[in-house]
Amino acid sequence: MKASRIAATGVVAASAVLVLSGPAFAHVSVQPEGTAAKGGYATVNFKVPNERDNASTTKLEINFPADHPLASVMPQPVDGWNVKVTKSKLDKPLELHGEKINEAVTKVTWTADGKGIQPGFFQKFPLSIGALPEDADELVFKAIQTYSNDEVVRWIETQEKGEEEPETPAPVLALSAATDDHHGSAASDDDADAEKADDAKAAASTTEAASTDSSDTTARVLGVVGIVVGVAGVAFGVLAGRRRTNA
Repeated sequence: MKASRIAATGVVAASAVLVLSGPAFAHVSVQPEGTAAKGGYATVNFKVPNERDNASTTKLEINFPADHPLASVMPQPVDGWNVKVTKSKLDKPLELHGEKINEAVTKVTWTADGKGIQPGFFQKFPLSIGALPEDADELVFKAIQTYSNDEVVRWIETQEKGEEEPETPAPVLALSAATDDHHGSAASDDDADAEKADDAKAAASTTEAASTDSSDTTARVLGVVGIVVGVAGVAFGVLAGRRRTNA
C-alpha cells in the first residue's frame, strides 16, 4: 500500500515538473556562440521550438532593438528556408571602421520553402551581428512566430526586475564585458585560421632549414671522403713507385 502511494506521489511530482518546465523550454530564445562582448561582434543563434502538435512553424520574424541599432548583420543560410534582411535609415548615423553608416538592419525574416519546423522539433537560425553596444548589458529582440495554420505567436514581452517571467517573453541577448580586440566570437575562427597559417609557415621554415643543414652536412661528409680517397691514392702511387725503383 505504501509502495503504491509512493509511486503515485512520484508520478504526480514528475508530471508537475514536466508541466512547469515545458513552457520554459518552448520559448524562442537567442544564445551566442561563445561570448557576445560589448563593442565586438558575435555569432548568435535564434532557437525556435515548435509548440503545436497539429501545425508546423513556417515563418520567423526577428525585430531588432531601435535604441541600439547594429551596423552589421549577416545571416547564415539555413536549409529549407529563405531569408530576407530589412534595413531602415537611421536618425543618427553610426560609425563602422571609420565610415559613417546611415542605415541599419531593423528586421530579419525567415520563410520556409517546404514543411518548416515539424511538431516535436526545433530549428536554429544563425546571425553574425555587430558592433554590439558598449553602453548596454543586453539586447532585447522581438520575435514573431507563424504556424502553418495561420496562428501567430508574438514573443515580445519584456521581463521587469522582480517580476515573474511573462507568458511570451522576448528573446534577450546578454552582453559580456568588453574585450581588448573587440572582435568577439565572430572573429575567433579567423584568428584561429591565421594562427594555424603562422604555425604552418613556421613548420615549413623549420623543415627547409633542416633540409638545408642536412644537405650541407652531406656535402661536407662527401668532401672529407673525397680528400681521404685522394690522399690514399697519392700514398698508393708513392709506394708503388718505390717498389718499382727497388726492383
